[in-house]
Amino acid sequence: MFPSPSTPRPARRARTARGALKALTAAALAALAACGGGTSQYEPFVPERMFAFGDEASALTADAPSGRNYGINGINTNDTADDTSDDFLDCRLQPNWAQSLAASYGFVFAECNPGAIEVKARNWSAPGARVAEVAAQVDAQVAAGGFRDKDIASLMVGVNDIVEIYGGYDGSNEEALLAEARERGNRAAAVVNRLIALGAKVVLSNIPDLGYTPYAVKENAAHPDSNRAGVLSRLSAAFNERLGVSILIDGRFVALVQTDQRILAINRSPASFVIANAVDAACATPPPNCTNNTLVTDANATTWLWAGDLLLSSRGQSEVASLAITRAQRNPF
Repeated sequence: MFPSPSTPRPARRARTARGALKALTAAALAALAACGGGTSQYEPFVPERMFAFGDEASALTADAPSGRNYGINGINTNDTADDTSDDFLDCRLQPNWAQSLAASYGFVFAECNPGAIEVKARNWSAPGARVAEVAAQVDAQVAAGGFRDKDIASLMVGVNDIVEIYGGYDGSNEEALLAEARERGNRAAAVVNRLIALGAKVVLSNIPDLGYTPYAVKENAAHPDSNRAGVLSRLSAAFNERLGVSILIDGRFVALVQTDQRILAINRSPASFVIANAVDAACATPPPNCTNNTLVTDANATTWLWAGDLLLSSRGQSEVASLAITRAQRNPF
């Protein structure tokens, strides 16, 4: 009696299983070879240099005291909190997000290097910079020597563009302003794509929703007949949307930091982030001269989200930094 075709003999079942295993192994090896081969699927990217491009969110002052950022600067009390005579502004305390990203690789910027270590990070960021100025910052680095394949670049820009565009709002021209915000987002993406083409790996932060800033609160108060915060939110979203879809969407080259989503989450539930105030500006003295000693009554650098009308506090900066460092370390650069 012959066995049924649907019931293979034991030897035949073994040969069939071995054949399937060989086929799967060959397929896996082919897939691995297509991805570049090697014994590991992922090796952490170790940059040799870093460049920071952008506006106030990333900038540091070069004039004395150098290294001040545009948030809330930390004061070093020399472990003598009851004696302020030896206190000094310490640029290493309460850093901005670009400083923190650089520090995660052991880098410092020349503007904040009290330890006099070798400088492997350069900061091109400048207060007031818009997309056009950041494109010029990249041009300046190209003229200064360009990029190598072990370079990493941080970039955040767009807040000043949105404020400029919003300045032309007359109550009836929102669609035209939204179109301009989208175009600025496209141009920002072009800067990112150029950095990639030049050989840099890019850690890109989009911009916060400006409808949730102290600036928006003031604009609503000044224009009670219209929802100015809503206009700022829509302009911010238009910029971010075009920035996000127009960059080269490939984790080997760019890590996108969704700052807008983190700030929105904080505003929806401040207590979840141990944030006491997500509405008001903490600084009585405008940045970059704002320190822990020049805050409005009851403000705190670690529990208030905003330093100025459009500037994140050191706590806000640390939220962006945490996202940026995580993305940079997890991306397959």
